[in-house]
Amino acid sequence: MTEQKIPKRRHIRELVLQSLYALEISKDAPQHIVDTILSEIQDTESDFNFAQSLFIKTIAHQAEMDKRLKSKTEHWEFHRIALIDKILLRMSLCELLFFPDIPPKVTINEAIEIAKDYSTESSGTFINGIMDAVLIDLKKEGLLNKTGRGLLETQTKKSRA
Repeated sequence: MTEQKIPKRRHIRELVLQSLYALEISKDAPQHIVDTILSEIQDTESDFNFAQSLFIKTIAHQAEMDKRLKSKTEHWEFHRIALIDKILLRMSLCELLFFPDIPPKVTINEAIEIAKDYSTESSGTFINGIMDAVLIDLKKEGLLNKTGRGLLETQTKKSRA
């Protein structure tokens, strides 16, 4: 049986998930968590910068992201959502809002795949549903700032119609 290679960015996202989880559980200083967990990828500057940026931005914008996520989880008590799922939702929303070079489909698919490995059996479906609803709202509100080839496919389709 051959071992499946994890895509590099997925591994980085997994490290960020682990870092955010460690922060939630330990209440340790964010810089200490960066220095310990993210140090694994410190040799590759672009990987480390992406991981650190995702980690810090997710922390910095947690309150506003939680507010948006709570509006999409009306049928669930937010505090009872699995912590891993909550962290993945925050990370995904952070990518949608603050990483213009990452396509929304990639962000959502990565969260779903990571949820399959780290959370419950139904987490992937749950995260997919919430993030699809959030994505629709961000598009309607004009808050989806994506640039580059292949990142604005819905606008291209609309203009052809």
